[in-house]
Amino acid sequence: MPLDSAPQRARAQLISVAKAAAAGLGGAEFDALSRVPLGENPRRAAVLVLFGILDSLSSEHQAQSDALSRDLDLLLLSRATTLRSHPGQVALPGGRVDPEDDSPIAAALREAREETGLDPAGVEVLGTLEDLPLAYSRHLVTPVLAWWRHPSPVHAVDHAESADVFRAPVADLVDPANRGVTVIRRDGQEWRGPGFLVGQGEDAHLVWGFTGMLLDGLFTRLGWTEPWDDTRELALVLPDEPAAAGAARS
Repeated sequence: MPLDSAPQRARAQLISVAKAAAAGLGGAEFDALSRVPLGENPRRAAVLVLFGILDSLSSEHQAQSDALSRDLDLLLLSRATTLRSHPGQVALPGGRVDPEDDSPIAAALREAREETGLDPAGVEVLGTLEDLPLAYSRHLVTPVLAWWRHPSPVHAVDHAESADVFRAPVADLVDPANRGVTVIRRDGQEWRGPGFLVGQGEDAHLVWGFTGMLLDGLFTRLGWTEPWDDTRELALVLPDEPAAAGAARS
């Protein structure tokens, strides 16, 4: 990959934000998440934020950032609708840090392999972002930034856990036409959060909640965000769950 190529620039920017986060210089992009109280002894978790280059189905959107080629992609999954926690939501691969995991990085790679079948040997870890609270399930989540040096096939390994696994073009995610806010109104209260539309027709997904807020903050920190209409409301169909769950996710 040429050093002046768009993918190489994207990778360099990801490394830069990881180094800044490690030095405590991350910025205010995740303040909305970081202000959420977790209480004592939160459980540790990690997610894999894995970027790579698509073999096909590149975005039709020409991104404003010169680091965003049309084939830069991000690995995502859709959780099974039968799960008790965050049913049906689009998420990054990841999960709880187990006692046998050496670190949040190890946990993110293990969970990604278990959920998507990817080969961790082909994944280059670039660093981590600051830990972010996920109040609904009382987890403190470490986002692990990574680059797919040698992509391997991915699929939903366990359909009881994941309904779908897919690689989404980042240019589609930052496209203002695919951006908006999700709104939950219950009992006289309102919770708003950034949302991203991915795909079309039966393959359409809505990224929102914790994952939407994480990606919104990360893209802004990277300088990839394009001006979008934050008054545009995206249709959000929620399962029958307590209002507190919706509040925590938004």
